[in-house]
Parts: sequence; structure tokens; C-alpha cells
Amino acid sequence: MVSETIEKGDIVWLEYDARTINPNGTQTLFDTTHEEVAKKEGKVDEKKVYIETPVVVGKGRLFEGLDVALVGAKIGEVKEVIIPADKGAGARDPRLVELRTEREFLRQEINPEVGMEVFISGKHGIVTAVSAGRVRVDFNNPLAGKTLKYVVKPTRKAQTPEERVRAVIDLDYGLGDQFKIHLKDGSAEIRLPDVCKTDEKWFVSKFRVVADLRELTELKTIQFLEEYEKKEAKAEPATPVKAEALATEEKPASASDTKPRRRATATKAKPKAPKEEPPTEREKTPEEL
Repeated sequence: MVSETIEKGDIVWLEYDARTINPNGTQTLFDTTHEEVAKKEGKVDEKKVYIETPVVVGKGRLFEGLDVALVGAKIGEVKEVIIPADKGAGARDPRLVELRTEREFLRQEINPEVGMEVFISGKHGIVTAVSAGRVRVDFNNPLAGKTLKYVVKPTRKAQTPEERVRAVIDLDYGLGDQFKIHLKDGSAEIRLPDVCKTDEKWFVSKFRVVADLRELTELKTIQFLEEYEKKEAKAEPATPVKAEALATEEKPASASDTKPRRRATATKAKPKAPKEEPPTEREKTPEEL
């Protein structure tokens, strides 16, 4: 039986509410897995799915204060964790506040405004001021220098090799339940869902998934499979041909007849147009799908 106590290297799913503790004692929600809490605080993100989230414990993937608090905790146990800045996002660095020209943003079709999150020069920051053609951007972590409070509940942990693989995919990319996973003799065959075939996010996340699977599992080889099915053209139903009504009943030919006779028609018969073959659908290449 797998222990219910969390150890270093475990992958666990968490429910949590995370807040900053302000100097005046008030608290500000900055992250949660509970939609009702987000609604109450006016912090709902329409693009976010509010469900429990997988994390790796004891590997430096979390804030140090939270990492330490989770080791030794029990599944189902609710813990309140206060994290000082030096055990959280660290102290603020004034050197990470930079002045940029407004022209630099306009070239990227960005109209900078105070509070806007931007990604520029390979860095993520927040616009703090716009004035006289200059834009001040703070590239510090938004939580830097702040005391954090987590109310966290570990709900379960990965217990089988397949659960660990699926959890890593969910952690690094998402949609872990949509991947088909087959494990055998230290090898993983992972069949991708259709969404991955054209998703730029997957092209980037794939390398992180591989790196984490190598670190967090005992897999020796990892294969990603993409399946493309040829779509057959649907055959059109045949149109029944109605027999032409005879104007007069044809008499049987007599023995003296030497040539077959044609039945008389009111108009000259039109030549039949050659039957066109239905166009076959060209097989699409993987790039066109």
C-alpha cells in the first residue's frame, strides 16, 4: 500500500487558495483552484479551469516555504502556510525595473498601458508607467518582496508509473487525460490527441515533458505517436433509371427478317454523354491537417 505521507519526489494534486499579506494586514488573492473563491474576490480568469493541480514536491519546483511545508504532510490534510519573501519569490531587485521607448512596443503592435503584462526582449514584465514616449517596465516577479499565505490541501498523489507520466504531461502541457499511454519494459509509447498536431504550445511543451519524464520517472525511451487517418470519399447513391414507356408494343421478328429493326421514336435520339468518374480526394499531408 502506498503511503499517504508526502515525500520528496512525489507528484501530488493540490487544492489551494494563495494570497499576499499586505503591510497593513489585509490580504489579496493572487491564485486559487476554487472558482467560487475567485468569484467572491472578483478575480475570475475566464481562460482558467479551476481544478486541482499537480505539483512535484521537494524538487525546487515550488516556493521554498511551500515545498518544505508539503514534505511530511498527509493526503487530505489542510495546511495554512505563511511564506516570507526570502522563502517565496525573493526580494525585489531595482535593477529589473527598466525604461524602454514607447516606439519599441508600437513596433510589436502593443499599446502600453499601466498594469499591462508584456513580454519583451525575452522577458516577462508589468508596465508601471507611461510618459513622454517612455515606458517603465518592472521585470521582477509580481510576488517579489511580498509575504505569501497558502491554504493548501493535498488531495491525492500519483501511485503508478502511468499516473506519474500522465501527471507530468498535465503539469507541463495540460489535457493529460486525453493522451493514450502504453508502458512496457522501461519504454513509453504516448499517442497524441488531435489537438497537439496543430498546437504551437505543444511544440514548445514537448521538450519540457521529455526532460521531466527523464527526471521524474525511470523511463529509458519515450516515443510520441501521431496518427493520421485517410478520409474516404463518400460514394454518391446511384440514381435509378426509369425504363422508357413504349409507344407501341413491339412485335416479334418474323423468320424472313434479316436485320434487327429499331423501334421508331418521335425525335432523334441524343448521344449519351460519357459518365464522369467522381473525383477522388487527394490524401492530405500531415502539414495540411
